[in-house]
This record gives sequence, C-alpha cells and structure tokens, in this order.
Amino acid sequence: MPPDLMPDDPGTGDEPGPATPPTRDARPSRRGFAAVAGVLAAALAVAVGHLVAGFVGPGSSPVVAVGGVVVDHTPQWLKELAIRAFGTHDKTALFVGLAVVLTGIAAGVGVVARRSPHTAALLVVALGAAGAAAAVSRAAAGAAAFLPSAVGTAAGVVALRALGRRLGSTVGDDPADAAGSGLDRRAFLRAAGGVTVLAAVSAAIGSALGSVGRAAAAARAAVVLPRAARPAPAVPAGAQSATPGVVPFLTPNQDFYRIDTALVVPDVDPSTWTLRVHGLVAHEVTLTFAELLAADLVEADVTLTCVSNPVGGDLIGNARWLGLPIREVLSRAVPDPTADMVLSTSVDGFTASTPLSVLTDGRDALLAVGMNGEPLPLAHGFPVRMVVPGLYGYVSATKWVVDLEVTRFADRTAYWTERGWSPRGPVKTSSRIEVPRSGTVVRPGPVAVGGTAWAQHRGVTAVQVRVDDGAWTDVTLAAEDTVDTWRQWSWTWDATPGTHTLAVRATDAVDGVQTGTVADVVPDGATGWDTIDLTVRA
Repeated sequence: MPPDLMPDDPGTGDEPGPATPPTRDARPSRRGFAAVAGVLAAALAVAVGHLVAGFVGPGSSPVVAVGGVVVDHTPQWLKELAIRAFGTHDKTALFVGLAVVLTGIAAGVGVVARRSPHTAALLVVALGAAGAAAAVSRAAAGAAAFLPSAVGTAAGVVALRALGRRLGSTVGDDPADAAGSGLDRRAFLRAAGGVTVLAAVSAAIGSALGSVGRAAAAARAAVVLPRAARPAPAVPAGAQSATPGVVPFLTPNQDFYRIDTALVVPDVDPSTWTLRVHGLVAHEVTLTFAELLAADLVEADVTLTCVSNPVGGDLIGNARWLGLPIREVLSRAVPDPTADMVLSTSVDGFTASTPLSVLTDGRDALLAVGMNGEPLPLAHGFPVRMVVPGLYGYVSATKWVVDLEVTRFADRTAYWTERGWSPRGPVKTSSRIEVPRSGTVVRPGPVAVGGTAWAQHRGVTAVQVRVDDGAWTDVTLAAEDTVDTWRQWSWTWDATPGTHTLAVRATDAVDGVQTGTVADVVPDGATGWDTIDLTVRA
C-alpha cells in the first residue's frame, strides 16, 4: 500500500499518545444550574400569583388554595400529628412543608428543561392548572379565582425559558457543549438575579395589597361595640390561682389558641355580612351586622376547648364574650319539632354540627361580636362567630359564620364528622398541672403547685393531686366564676428528696370524678390524668 494511503499508526497502546488539553465535564454543573433555574422560575410563579391574588382575593393564591385542598384531604392521623407537634403553628408548618415539596418539584422541572424545554413548560402548565383547580374549588371562590394561578404560570414559563437560554445547549452529553455557545455562568447569574428581584418585588407588593385591601381590618377598627343589655358580673376576687405562674384567668386575645381550617384569615366586610337561618323552620331569617349590634346583647364568660387538646395541653382559653343568644334568632325562625341539629357554615366553607337542644336550653350560646371588651380579632372570627359552652369547638365554635341550617343529624354531616369524628362533642372533664413544669428540679420543702381544671356547663367542684402512688389530696380551689368557665387551683407540696411523679384529677357536679382511662383525642376528646415528673434535691 502506498505510504500516503497508509493509516495513521494507532500505536501499540503502550507508548504515550500526543498530549491533549484536559476537558472538564461540565454536566453536573449544568444540572445544578438547571435545578436552580427551575426553583427560581417557580418562585416567580408563586410570587406573581400572590401579587394577582392581592387584587382577586387572598384565598385564590396558588399556595393557599393548594394548601386548603391538602388540609381537606390529609389523613386524620397526620393532622393530629401536626397539631401535637406544632400546636397553633400548624399552618406555618404546612406552608413550610409545601415550600419544601414545591422546591423539589421545581428543581426537577428545571433539570427536565435542559433536554426538553417543551416538556418542562407543559409540566409548569400542569402545576398551574392544579393550582387554578384548587382555587376555584374553594367555598369562597369568585369568578376570577383561577387568575392568580394562570398569570403566575405564564410568568414561570417565561422565566424558565429565559434562564434555560442562558444555560446554552441542552442537546447531547458532549462535555464540549459547555464551551463556546454552552453554559455562560455570568449571563445565567445576571438573569437569575433579575428573576429573583422580580419575585421579591411581586411578593412584597402582593403582601402589601393583601394588607391594605383587607376590608375587615379597616371595618373592625371602626366598630364601636354597644353596651350589653345584660352585662357579665365582675370576675370574682380569688378566681386567679394563688400559685405564681398559672395562666391568667381571662386569656388575653393575643394568647388565645387558634385551631381552624382557614389557611388565610377570611376578609369579611361587616357592612355586607349577613346570617341566613333556614332549613327545617317555619320562617327563614336573615340577620345583618347592624341588626345584630342593635339587638339586646349579653356578656358571658365562657371557656373554649379544642377537641385536639391532649391531656395537659394548652389548646384552651377563657374569655369574656359579647353577643346575641342564638336561641333568640332560632325562636324567630321556629324550628320544626323533628329537627335536632343546626349545621353552621363559615364563609370559607367549614361546617359544624351542633345539637339544637344545646342552642336552646338557656345556656349562653352566642353569636359573638366581642371578645374581652373589643371587637372580635380577625383571626378569631370577625365580624361574627359562635360560642357555645360545654361543647368542643369542632361542633360549635364556627368562626366567620354566615349560615345556620336547622336540620337533623340523620340528614346532614359536618366537616369533621365526615373525617371520622363524633357528630356531637361534649367537653370532657379535665385538669392540668401548670406549675412547676415537668422536668423541673426543686429544693426539698414547700413547693408551690398550681393549675387549671374545666368541665364546661357542669362546673368543677373539686381537684385532687397525688404524689407517686400515694393517696389523693384535696387542693385549694380558686373562686368559681360560672359553670361555663375553667376553675383554677393551688396546693403547697412538702417535697422530699428524690424523683417524684405528680398527677391531678378533677371532679364535676354532674359526672363525678375525672376518668384516669387514657384515650386519644379521636373521635371525641382525650381522657386521662395529667402528670409531671420532678426531681427534688438540695
């Protein structure tokens, strides 16, 4: 074969070949930038959606709407786990969890966009459609509820494409793609910075719009509560436990527990608020806020308890409420003799099933407009909520109430009943030790012990404490306000060195001694004795 047609000598493989410049595989770096692009695009989509929701309504924000659907479909055991772990911060925990999940999905979409921008765009659109569907499915959704998700999705797609172009070639695995027309880090970082600024500005403006546009906040500031036609008696002297550190007898509004299904506090304008009373009644009744304020209102001290409150828990509060007895509104409607339940509905779609007999038996079951001397806080149901002594909140304490349907337990079910809870929720007698805290180290000798007990609408008649397996000892009860409020107590323990367990139990005027049988909160409230462990040493 002629020399000029001879193939290049491939060599034997033993001798070194010609030196070639090392090439760095930029694919991992590019995947990382692609994931960041997906996250930033999602952040812009959410922020723009939040901005548009400032005009449409806070409940239409994509994250809020999806969060509401998640709450409605979360298994009961998981909801209880969240409440136990996070208490009144359960909604914050939900939003953090949603943010983590969305971040993971967005990063994945960004990686997909490296090879198939069209597929990634379709994924973003699918996520946006899910947000829009969630928004329009909510009880208070308006005709434009889909807009925040739709506009946010469009912003997300544009951002993802713009960032993707700065990533360069997305076809093939050749590391050489990272050179020349490939990944331009400076251009990408500039674009990423722009998207970040847009997202931050959109989120800030959306939050400002949500704050400024709240009709409820401005209206609440203008409300002047009328004097009660029947004022509540002054809280008796001695109602507060003598033990320092026990919670205040009247719970300040800012410290009152809040457990409900509303991820965003509803914005209810009292000038347009109405309550409709209908169903198995002779006359349908409609009540306005002005008519409610003009009625003969009464004051009542009532303790409210959440059914999710564990033994010794703090999902309970005591307040002075101002409102119209619900029995007076029902008397105008004239319920049918066959009716035994009132299904109350919140503006956000939450429902509660309350026995009709409890609302008409003379107790201070109220359509409340005031709490501790001021209009209801927004988060506690402004302009109007229900307060019913003796029942757990899930069957009685409907916030932002707009509808009362007189019906039968056999015919209708409520939000929590459909999720496995009892349709009737009488409060169970319970008690807790608040001072000292479990795990505390104390000195031998006199130790101040104190806490609270409750048996709403039955009244607490005695509280006893036991040290280790010893005898039950009566403690000093604070003065009773009413049978509808909790009752505090105090005791001085002569502590001896060692490790000890203290337990507490209460006695009510109807059912007797509080049970020590341990039961979970599902389906109708926890039972058992609250205990604390203490170490006594000099």
